[in-house]
Amino acid sequence: MGIKEEVYYEGGPHIGDLIINTLLGFTVICLPLTFGALARALWLRYRITDRRISVVGGWMGRDQTDIIYSDISKIVTVPRGFGAWGDMVITLKDGSRLELRAMPRFREVYDFMNQKLSARAQQASGALGQ
Repeated sequence: MGIKEEVYYEGGPHIGDLIINTLLGFTVICLPLTFGALARALWLRYRITDRRISVVGGWMGRDQTDIIYSDISKIVTVPRGFGAWGDMVITLKDGSRLELRAMPRFREVYDFMNQKLSARAQQASGALGQ
């Protein structure tokens, strides 16, 4: 019998990311951004619980990454889309990084995750561009 996890957020990237990048695709030079946003909209899913952060992504959603809060050394957020969504970079204690791109309600999600971090990680974390 496993321990029940409380899900705080479960879903994909913000729809505004897809809309803006699709509009930019009409300039032709921004087509790679459009294809990236389309791939994120189709296959990227986030699951934030009180115990872990899970990211399902990659080609056709075949890759899954799970991290627990005690492994995090820093979280940095960057607002996008006039602050409607944001990107988060989670740095782990081993130096590797996990990006959460176009995260809806990123300020609320950051506050939730920040409460789960160690005091040292909370001091190192913060927001850029606010």
